[in-house]
Amino acid sequence: MAISVVMPALEMAQETGKLLAWRKKEGEPVVKGEPLLEIETDKVVVELEAPADGVLAGVISHAGAVVPVGQTIAWIVAPGEKPPADSAATVNARSVIEQARPSSSPSASASSSGAAAEKPGGSGPVSPKARRIAKERGVDLSKVRGTGPGGTITGEDVLAVADAVTSVTATPHSATAAPPPTAESHSQTASPPPAAESSGPPAALSAIARLMAERTTQSWTQAPHFFLVRDIDATALNAARQWFGPAIERDRGVKLTHTDLLVAIVARVLAKHPKMNASWTGDAIRSNSDANISVAMAVKDGVVGAVIPKAGALALGEITILRRDLTDRARAGRLRPPDVSGGTFTISNLGMYGIDAFSAIITQPQAAVLAVGRISDRVVPVNGQPGIRPMMTITLSSDHRVVDGAQAAEFLHELAGALEAPQNWIG
Repeated sequence: MAISVVMPALEMAQETGKLLAWRKKEGEPVVKGEPLLEIETDKVVVELEAPADGVLAGVISHAGAVVPVGQTIAWIVAPGEKPPADSAATVNARSVIEQARPSSSPSASASSSGAAAEKPGGSGPVSPKARRIAKERGVDLSKVRGTGPGGTITGEDVLAVADAVTSVTATPHSATAAPPPTAESHSQTASPPPAAESSGPPAALSAIARLMAERTTQSWTQAPHFFLVRDIDATALNAARQWFGPAIERDRGVKLTHTDLLVAIVARVLAKHPKMNASWTGDAIRSNSDANISVAMAVKDGVVGAVIPKAGALALGEITILRRDLTDRARAGRLRPPDVSGGTFTISNLGMYGIDAFSAIITQPQAAVLAVGRISDRVVPVNGQPGIRPMMTITLSSDHRVVDGAQAAEFLHELAGALEAPQNWIG
């Protein structure tokens, strides 16, 4: 019996998935559980396993296609069996959006995209993501044709129309030609500088880069940020790494980092300051019982927040193992949706890049993010005399809808004390 391979829903708000690559060729045998294909969502790249034993057949979607959730993309059949005769009909031409954009001139692209946008399509259902993007980009949904299941208007549909409108408005309009300049006018008027030549069409953003751009813009424009800065004497923090590190590396096989110490300490201090671990729901504040620490990690096309759940209840060695695993999979593009979901507080550490201090943008609906700079020797007062100490600057960005200045200051004050005496917080 033929078994369909469909585009899965890997996230709650996911509408489509991009097929990156097939691990098997059509006609090759597959074994249940072995890697079959790679899918990219808004957040992560996921390796999907074969749902059954058999032969891969009837491949409908190929690498580069963006396919609606639930759409059949191939079949697994028994040896000698053919895929269902109507399998080709399961692909609606309006339901599969090819990622590659037309390579024609901007004006031609704009005219073809604009023509499609002019056709009314507001009668179909509209996804929440599409409504949000339409509001942000000023797109009239009645002008959008839905390409999702049942004619649903998706985020990709709205972005396509928004891009087309941008392209059209950017095209120079014709104007009445001025008379040719005379020789006298040449001598009196400086020639305008030549227009900068384009090196080619703008590069399309990946799903991760586009999502990051959308969410940081949304957070920065909607969440009332305020910032608190504190300098920390990292002497004891360095000592804690030297003290705990060898045992963790011997027993766990991974190296302890300053980020691991920060995750452990921040999670424990958050337990005493629940407002800093809360979330903004749009019109209310939601309390979170667990401190799920999101660690900002650089990936190929941007930054993702990989989550260490219930960090306050984990031993330092357990945090180190989880952080290392998340780091390795983030670099390889193998994070799963649960790895980037449910964070309640974010830590962004740029100290390894030699950054002294910076301010980070809050990841909504979280209430705060801690930006961590490098540890460097500075001359500071020590018992009334100048001395050299390893210092670190931390900056707390907070959402004023959730916490006020005094609450954030109390948290940062206690966190500073914990970082300067980590032995009192982790054992």
